[in-house]
Amino acid sequence: MKRIILTSPDKIYGNITLPSSKSICNRALIINALAQAFSKPENLSDCDDTRVMIHALQEMPPVIDIGAAGTAMRFLTAFLSVHPGTHILTGTQRMQQRPIGLLVNALRTLGADVEYSGNEGYPPLRITGRQLINHDVTLPGNVSSQYISALLMIGPALKNGLTLNLTGEIISRPYIDLTLHLMKSFGAKAGWANEKQLYVEPHPYEAPSSYYVESDWSAASYWYEICALAPEAQIELPGLFRQSPQGDAYVAHLFSSLGVKTQYLDHKVVLQKEGKPVSQMTYNFINQPDLAQTFVVTCALLNIPFRFSGLQSLKIKETDRIAALMKEMKKLGYELTETDGCILEWNGERCPSDTSPCIDTYEDHRMAMAFAPACIPLGKLSINNPQVVSKSYPHFWDDLQATGFTINGKN
Repeated sequence: MKRIILTSPDKIYGNITLPSSKSICNRALIINALAQAFSKPENLSDCDDTRVMIHALQEMPPVIDIGAAGTAMRFLTAFLSVHPGTHILTGTQRMQQRPIGLLVNALRTLGADVEYSGNEGYPPLRITGRQLINHDVTLPGNVSSQYISALLMIGPALKNGLTLNLTGEIISRPYIDLTLHLMKSFGAKAGWANEKQLYVEPHPYEAPSSYYVESDWSAASYWYEICALAPEAQIELPGLFRQSPQGDAYVAHLFSSLGVKTQYLDHKVVLQKEGKPVSQMTYNFINQPDLAQTFVVTCALLNIPFRFSGLQSLKIKETDRIAALMKEMKKLGYELTETDGCILEWNGERCPSDTSPCIDTYEDHRMAMAFAPACIPLGKLSINNPQVVSKSYPHFWDDLQATGFTINGKN
């Protein structure tokens, strides 16, 4: 697929089986491997990021190419540091432009043998696993939480455990808490010592008899967006729970401000368009950065001015998501402004839109999925390289078709 053209039905009803949580899958796979469990967690996602993780952990080839999977890059960098053998860890050209120096320096402080095979501070990496003796390390709290999670997960394998000190503002804390939740599910003794310090005791993991991965709240966000933008909609999403360790479960509360009601039933949620949206929206996405694209597109197309902060981690994602959002929203006639690399605003200012806008996806799955629902108010919308959704939600386009969307050029 190189380009598709989307059109939507007048009414949108459906029961959608979401992919399982990529965030949980990739953490559970690393922890499961460290626990030396005989079986894999159940209900693993079929997305690219999880498939490359499974392949790496099962096959352990000398050269591990994780493609565009940022989570796999961070988590495997730490894992390979405590796993016997020497491996080259690499990825796509974009992955080789995404910084990893802070994590490498932290691992070296703990005693890890990690070398750069190319540019200093960036993948590919040459990693030789060994027992790590040191236990005390410090990281800025405003970097990717995946660095922090990567270190925490290997904590039980360290001879003296781990004391992880965080400085400054701590971003994406729910993802750190998610990691701790999974670690404890596998018998680890870990947690917050105080607001700025985490600890992991040198107590080995214990594999549970089974571990089931719940559905992905991040993927649910696009169905919330569809409900908010559609004239009439009701969507059932099995496998989502009110008491979820996923930070993006907060999407239900946020979309209640945009006229979407969430009904929690046994082992599923039901979304329904109901109520009047707010007249403007202000929110700090420091804890849910992966939801930012969804809300930028939704609010603009609902004509709701917004000010979204806490977006600093968007610049080191699959693409610079702030720059990408500004460029693609301009095609739709919306003039966004950026401040300090962490704030995006729209004050209602419009600009001439493209006659037949076509959204570029920048090798970023969330660009494709966040913009797809824009076809509802626009009538139709073209999207380039839509296959990028395979990174986290491979059957996204099939699910849209199942609820009445028309997709030309899909095959």
